[in-house]
Amino acid sequence: MQRRTFLRHAAASVGVAAAPGRFAIAQPVRGKTLRVVPHANLTLLDPHFTTALVTTNHGWAIYDTLFGVDAKQQTRPQMAAGYVTEDDGRTCLITLRDGLKFHNGEPVLARDCAQSLIRWSAREALGQSAAKFIDSWGVKDDKTIRIALKRPLPALIPLMARVGATIPFIMPEHIARTDPFKQVTETIGSGPYKFVKDEFVAGSRAVYTRNADYVPRQEAAEWTSGGKVAHFDRIEWHVIPDVATAAAALQSGEVDWYEQVSADLVPLLRANANLRIGLANVSGYNGILRFNHIQPPFNNAAIRRAVMMAVDQSDYMAAVTAADPTAFKTCKALLPCGTPDGRELGAALMPGDLARGRSALQAAGYNNEKVVIISPSDFPTIGPFGDVTYDLLKKLGMNVELVQTDWGTVTQRRNNRESVDKGGWSIVHTWGSTSAIGNPISQFFLRGMGNAGWAGWFKDDLVEQLTEEWLLAASDQERGVIADRLQTHAFQAIPFVPLGQFQIRNAYHKSLQGMIEATGVYPWEIRRI
Repeated sequence: MQRRTFLRHAAASVGVAAAPGRFAIAQPVRGKTLRVVPHANLTLLDPHFTTALVTTNHGWAIYDTLFGVDAKQQTRPQMAAGYVTEDDGRTCLITLRDGLKFHNGEPVLARDCAQSLIRWSAREALGQSAAKFIDSWGVKDDKTIRIALKRPLPALIPLMARVGATIPFIMPEHIARTDPFKQVTETIGSGPYKFVKDEFVAGSRAVYTRNADYVPRQEAAEWTSGGKVAHFDRIEWHVIPDVATAAAALQSGEVDWYEQVSADLVPLLRANANLRIGLANVSGYNGILRFNHIQPPFNNAAIRRAVMMAVDQSDYMAAVTAADPTAFKTCKALLPCGTPDGRELGAALMPGDLARGRSALQAAGYNNEKVVIISPSDFPTIGPFGDVTYDLLKKLGMNVELVQTDWGTVTQRRNNRESVDKGGWSIVHTWGSTSAIGNPISQFFLRGMGNAGWAGWFKDDLVEQLTEEWLLAASDQERGVIADRLQTHAFQAIPFVPLGQFQIRNAYHKSLQGMIEATGVYPWEIRRI
């Protein structure tokens, strides 16, 4: 692929310290400032509005959550002091801990939390699933949230503690009243850092300053729980789209942390004695080929199945990992391999056979409709997927166009439901971390929610029925049976094509200690020695 060729040449050219001058970074009070190269450009600032991980990472800096998870992914109170259930499980009372303040100086009250949960549950797949069983997200008093349920829902608190994307971050009530399908215009949270709006330049830089009023919990920090102690006065995100330039900036010390390293550059950075190589997400990532289900040609399930039949996961995994066999594995499942319900029920349906795919496409009635793939040119762990799919569809005999833009443009364009001649799209690629999409409730690419679901707008009432049954099942065995029924059905409906599982490396200076390697960019606990 052309992109992989470019990366190999880029890797060969990076042996020295300084990045090109146009990316030179000023160095104010070096020890108190942490500089990060994020994996993508930050364009959307509303973490309830999008599943884009870069926006979620922005959210972790400035917002906080009622509950978090520890390193064993067990639920722990965070903004909450604790909770109790009453009325045989039909009422949940969550008490806030002392000392919570928003960045504008106002105290965090129960009504702020309740309204934030209302907004989150209207937009996010998990929240929408929970909301079916909730009569009201209300308050008992200023310190107590009162959730009235139609029936007991033991999974409610763990759902609030989720990791991954579209987190139930807490906002002030007046902001949380914003229509969930419109972006908020104010970025006021209660987290360990404040967003410096005046210094934000989309495509270039985002800045965060330490929140002196933040009161950490007393427990040690683990994943998204515990004492979120901010050791840096200032955090700067520097967007450097060129991977070779980003690697050079890390080697020269102009930046401290490269969040997601292009696989081609890992050997180079691993050889630098001043750097550590880690995992951007310890649970790994799952590649996704997502169809637009409401526009031709992929509103035809038979055409979707023909494409899936021709997909060879090894091609995609090699493209995104520089063919490092230790960094990926194939996984012909709609729920991630390695999770309780991640069984490869699609093995027989994904032979990776181009000739069979071509025959199936002809039998499905494909009539040369144009296929537009939108793909990020600045996202080395997603962009290569677009190259592989373009090549595959050309070989299948489809009329295909590859549109490469920056990631911010992709995330906005994928919300366009019009036809391709009106700025719409046919295929988009992404990935989801195993920790975020590890069960039927949270696997938002699998959900059949139509217009209320993820871009592509796959609608399937049986998928939603089985998902609800899974949520309410009484045992792990019962959940396993339901999950298998769900996936067997979905492998005929084809909400997306799984592309395999892989790891993405990060890199940071050894002078940084306390790095929490989990599922995102967590700015707490990390410090310079």
